[in-house]
Amino acid sequence: MSENENLQPDLLEMTDEDGNTILVQVLDYFFYNGQEYAILADAPDDANTAEVPDQVDCYVVKVNTFTEDGEEMEEFVPIEDEKLEAKLMEIASTRLDEDEEV
Repeated sequence: MSENENLQPDLLEMTDEDGNTILVQVLDYFFYNGQEYAILADAPDDANTAEVPDQVDCYVVKVNTFTEDGEEMEEFVPIEDEKLEAKLMEIASTRLDEDEEV
């Protein structure tokens, strides 16, 4: 059994803009201009796999880190600026393409 077979994807339950609960997975984290961002995608039907399908809808969100009751927490915040969002999606696409080649 390889080391990667023991890894579980980071799954999160979130609420979309319509108030529906959705399950997403964190594909990657990256920094841009000193701010941390995360690449999220809808979780696959089989959420116990680390495999990423060939075609997925991805989202980039800002990551705010804070401490609550002595525990480090993350808050994911949507990107409001359309130009920034377009640039971040370009970076995310490049990062995911590079990961696919490895």
